[in-house]
Amino acid sequence: MSDDPMPEVGPIGRLGRWSATHVKWVVAAWVVIALGLGFLAPRVETSLSGAGWEDTGSQSVAARQLIQNNFAGNSANALMVVVHSPDQQVSSPAFQSAIADATRTLEADGAVTGVAPPMPGQTISRDGHTAILMAGAADNATEMVRAADRLKAPLQADGSEEVSVYLTGASGMWSDFNEANRSAMLKSELLSWPVTLAILVLAFGALVAAGLPLLLTILGLVATAGALYLTTLAFDVSIWAMNFALMFALALGIDYALFIVVRFRGSLFGSGRKPVDAVAETMDTAGKAVLFSGLTVLISLSAVMIVPSPAFRSMALGIMISVVFILLATLTLLPAVLAKLGPRVDKGTLKWAHSGDHRSKRFERWGRKLWSRPVLFGLPALIVLLVLAIPVFGLKTGMPSIAVVPADDGSRQGYELVSEAFGEGAPGTLQIVGPAGEMASAQRIAASDAGIAAAMPPMQGGDGLAMVQAIPTTGPSTTETAETIERLRAQLPAGVLIGGAAAEQADLSAALSTYTPIVIGIVLVLGFLLLLVAFQAPVVAAIGVVTNLLAVGAAFGVARLIFQDGWGADLLGFEPQGFLDAWGPVFFFAMIFAISMDYTVFLLSSAREHWDRSHDPRDAMVAGMAHSGRVILAAAAVMVAVFFTFALSGPLPPKEMGIILGVAVLLDAFLVRLLLVPVALRLVGKWAWWQPKWLDRILPDVRFGH
Repeated sequence: MSDDPMPEVGPIGRLGRWSATHVKWVVAAWVVIALGLGFLAPRVETSLSGAGWEDTGSQSVAARQLIQNNFAGNSANALMVVVHSPDQQVSSPAFQSAIADATRTLEADGAVTGVAPPMPGQTISRDGHTAILMAGAADNATEMVRAADRLKAPLQADGSEEVSVYLTGASGMWSDFNEANRSAMLKSELLSWPVTLAILVLAFGALVAAGLPLLLTILGLVATAGALYLTTLAFDVSIWAMNFALMFALALGIDYALFIVVRFRGSLFGSGRKPVDAVAETMDTAGKAVLFSGLTVLISLSAVMIVPSPAFRSMALGIMISVVFILLATLTLLPAVLAKLGPRVDKGTLKWAHSGDHRSKRFERWGRKLWSRPVLFGLPALIVLLVLAIPVFGLKTGMPSIAVVPADDGSRQGYELVSEAFGEGAPGTLQIVGPAGEMASAQRIAASDAGIAAAMPPMQGGDGLAMVQAIPTTGPSTTETAETIERLRAQLPAGVLIGGAAAEQADLSAALSTYTPIVIGIVLVLGFLLLLVAFQAPVVAAIGVVTNLLAVGAAFGVARLIFQDGWGADLLGFEPQGFLDAWGPVFFFAMIFAISMDYTVFLLSSAREHWDRSHDPRDAMVAGMAHSGRVILAAAAVMVAVFFTFALSGPLPPKEMGIILGVAVLLDAFLVRLLLVPVALRLVGKWAWWQPKWLDRILPDVRFGH
């Protein structure tokens, strides 16, 4: 053991020392957390919401509430059941039997207020081979998706060899999509675990050390699931919150543990510290970097909370909960376990392992090359990123179409039958509601619009209201339908509202267009300020933010080529929609920026530590690369493996998520953190760490060295 005196450590180092000297208390606290929240965790699957994709304050949501209350629940939440036969017509006994059986199935469920039978000229096709039953919604969107979950199989069983019965509509579509999504995410998670373990074994060269990140991650996953269940008791939480939370807990948990364990091994074996002192030193340096990294993730995701959509807010909340648990475990439980293990952390060491080699000679040589020839290496990387980012200027967004539902699912088959029998816009029928005295005029305005194929006579409802149903000429997810809705709203009498699933999608898409630049601006400003506090240098903070933007732009440029233009669609097994899902830019930007900041903090904290010791810009850059490069490479490999397994998922949105995040991490780690940022540090030299005197007076004193 080293005889060198242990330097004084800061608050995070003292927390690490306390955890290391109070192992029983720390472990007992986490056992209580794991058992308590773990007991609740299995309940989360059935408690999460399958809906929530709406702009809460929009006209379409207000219209839905009016229709829900005054038209027997026949709002966008209503269940649409399609009965079809290629040979039989509605009047045939087999067809009538299927309608009667489906009606009984619907009426027997408490979520249904009543069933409207097929009506000639409205819900029976001209050829008589397709009919629609409308079941009024007795509950909110979330409960109607759950009703669709339990009704779709019995309804399909009400059919026969001659007549098919499918549950479709918004509730049916979300039911099928969520089910396919759950299955695909589970498959991806099962694939990612062995790949992750293999990468960790290669990175650590020791089986016990490689297992620690997985232990930490599993604990974070269990705690997150239980906490999300408790959250569902207060308000609806999207099922996507769990998916994203699990993914981020896996990726960040491994990242943070990797950074801590590598630094601990270097202190324990390389510097010869006692286990408790090695923990304190590790947490005072790497632990502090992990804390700032976690804060950047939380800040980036908190910006998404301003989007007025329950699904968006609960997804961001789910990830934030997982990050908090991973952070807490990393800063308390991991130090306790490391102190307890001591040298046994290297149990099961493999031949190539270098336990105390915290400084990578390969990355040190790479850092020297970048220092000696910055333009030679940096310019091609910059050009590649800029070229990949160019397609982002032609990026189109839209709300998910029926293409996100697997082709053999009932809701998609029913949707396609409705489109064929009643017109392309029939699945997205608009619901125009307002005072009864205004609705004859509203019908005339709708019927005369070029974007409307047909407008039904007004239906009388409660509270002096009436409703006109208008079928657009174009599909629900098209820009043409959104333009039709906007045009009609400008012409309809005051107090007349437009609702329906297509209108809700159009309103959410418009809200996302409004809030996306705001979210991006908030993330950039807060990210810069946090880097400024962490590294005390405005130039370094600016380098971190600008290079992050390059990685994000390049990732979205690739996303446009794949998901909008269809490059590699056959290979990846998806049907391009001609646009990126509208929720992608705002949500993925926050996620990519958060992940990029993760690596930024790892690299720059190490560089700052050496700058504080030597005040030599060359030493800061080269030593920063030598001490963090291997960790960044291993962490990126784990994240890419985790994200790319989601590209194997069935539904389109998980593919978008996996490929965009995977490409972003790939570009960020290899072209930005391990190449462009070091080159930028080389080019600006000592000015990278320049701090104005006035700034020194107002910033807290944060140091990553002793």
